[in-house]
Amino acid sequence: MTLNVAIQMDHISKITIAGDTGFALMLEAERRGHTLYHYTPDRLAMRGARVEARVEPVKVRDLKGDHFTLGPAEVADLSGFDVLLRQDPPFDMAYITTTHLLERIHPGTLVVNDPVHVRNAPEKLFVTMFPELMPETLITRDANAIRDFRNEFGDIILKPLYGSGGAAVFRLREDDENLSALLELFFERFREAFIVQRYLPAVRQGDKRILLLDGKAVGAINRVPAMGDARSNMHVGGKPVPAEMTKRDREICEAIGPELKKRGLLLAGIDVIGDYLTEINVTAPTGIREVKRFGGADITGLFWDAVEAKAAG
Repeated sequence: MTLNVAIQMDHISKITIAGDTGFALMLEAERRGHTLYHYTPDRLAMRGARVEARVEPVKVRDLKGDHFTLGPAEVADLSGFDVLLRQDPPFDMAYITTTHLLERIHPGTLVVNDPVHVRNAPEKLFVTMFPELMPETLITRDANAIRDFRNEFGDIILKPLYGSGGAAVFRLREDDENLSALLELFFERFREAFIVQRYLPAVRQGDKRILLLDGKAVGAINRVPAMGDARSNMHVGGKPVPAEMTKRDREICEAIGPELKKRGLLLAGIDVIGDYLTEINVTAPTGIREVKRFGGADITGLFWDAVEAKAAG
C-alpha cells in the first residue's frame, strides 16, 4: 500500500533530527515508498466545508545539516491525504484550533493521532483520569491552596499546566523562600491553572519514558537529570540511557492502554518516576529514536504497520 501523507509539523528546517520522532517516522515512511508532504500549522485553512493546506512535497534523509528537500508549494484539499499530526507544543489556542479543523475531515481522512482526543487529552490533565497511579497532585491558581499543599508535603514541583520540554518547572522545598515571588511570576505569565506535585526523589535515578502503540507498550528509555537540575527532559540536558520495563511499569501500561486505544491515540509516551505515572504525552511524544539506538524495537516500523492497516480499513 502506498499512502499520500501530509504532515502537520513545525517547519522541518527547525527540528533537531537526532531525537525528533516526527522525522524518524518520515524516514520510515519514505523508505516504504509513501509520498510525503509538509505543511506548518499556519498554512492550514478551512473554506466552507473544505479543509486545505499549502503543502510542499518533501524528501528526507538522515544527514545533519542536509536532512530535507522541499518541492514547490500548492494548495491541496487534505481529504485527499492521510494526515500525520506531529507539531510540537505549546498546547495553546493555536494548537487547539488546528484540531478543530482537522476534526472536520477525520475519520473519513485518517488523522493520527485523532485530533478530537488530542484536544481532549492534554498531557497533565489526561493523566488525572488515573489518580491511583499518580503522586499527590494539585491543579489550581489558588495561591493559598498551593501553600497548603507545600505545607502538607514539604517538597514540591510547580509547573505550568500546558508547559512542555521542562520549561518553567521548579522544585520548591519546605524552607524555600521563593514561593511567593514565583507565584507572582506565574500569575503574570500564565492565565491557566498550575500543576503542583509532591516531589519524587526517585527522579534522581531517572524519569522513564515509555512508548505505547495502540495502547501497548513497545519500548522505554530512562532520562536522568543533569547534576543540580530537577528536570529530566532531554531538551534541557536530561541524559537518555537504556531502560528495562518493570512489573510496575507494565501495570501502569495495562491500566491506561485500553483508554488510549479507545480514543484513537495511536502513539503515546508516558512518564514514570519510580512507581508513579506523572504525564501522558499524546501531542508529539519523543523517544523512539533513542529506543532503537539502545537496541530496542523499531517503533517507526510498528507505527507504519498500524497506520497502513487502519488506512486499508
